[in-house]
Amino acid sequence: MTADPAKPFDRDLLRRRRNRIAAGASDRDFLLQRVSEDITERVQIVQRGFPKTLNLGAHHGVLSRSLRSLAKVGLVVDAEHSNGLLAHCDGPCVLCDEEALAFGDGDFDLIASGLSLQFVNDLPGTLVQIRRALKSDGLLLAALAGGETLKELRQAWFLAEEEVIGGVSQRVAPFIDVRALGALSQRAGFALPVVDSDIVTVTYKTPLALMEELRAMGATNMLAARRRVPVTRGLLTRVCEIYRELFATEDGLVPATFEILTLTAWVPHEDQPQPLKPGSAQVSLTKVLGKSRDS
Repeated sequence: MTADPAKPFDRDLLRRRRNRIAAGASDRDFLLQRVSEDITERVQIVQRGFPKTLNLGAHHGVLSRSLRSLAKVGLVVDAEHSNGLLAHCDGPCVLCDEEALAFGDGDFDLIASGLSLQFVNDLPGTLVQIRRALKSDGLLLAALAGGETLKELRQAWFLAEEEVIGGVSQRVAPFIDVRALGALSQRAGFALPVVDSDIVTVTYKTPLALMEELRAMGATNMLAARRRVPVTRGLLTRVCEIYRELFATEDGLVPATFEILTLTAWVPHEDQPQPLKPGSAQVSLTKVLGKSRDS
């Protein structure tokens, strides 16, 4: 199938899958729990309060419940594209697509997002909307799946399809890397962006167990250009064989890599540190290093 390159993800399919798994979402949310704890710790060390916060792509409200435990965090609004998941959130809720924010300029002091923005089709545009929804000196904390995520599964599918059917298709979504995420946040008008990477390795008894967990998380293939024919038993068997051949550990388990990229960025404000203008240094680098210009 040929898809619009500007819209790699089937957002309607994503919403339907999240609705389908909503009732059992808390059973398979270990990554979201990890991200929520990390974002909450980051907010805790910031020396200021956040009277009004938006949890964008709230899932079933895990991050919001964590943020509400902090005295410095006031009102927390949950915004989620899936009405099924939104029904499990506790606070004020807004049914809202991450690609079309339903908020005014400067509505929030903090916008947090846990494992949702990697599936938007227009990430630069979404970041611009987030910046506008934040007050001056407002903070964005967003965790996204990074480029190393599910690299083992991606390789196993690639090799199996090439061998069994003589061609390949995308089975695992392409995710953004550290440099690209930092650059996009700057293009969107954010200041002081910092992106760091956390590699999480989870082991499963079989490759099928991993794929079943991804299905239960509503995170299976949602690419608009995905192959629309059923997977044959022979192809699936070969995927599992290759996965084991390449990646199985000595005790017979199979690892799965999840890379979590966390973006910290601020809306520009006059009180923030500003870079020096070129040529404004008062001391030469050679003098600081104790070297002469001729050495």
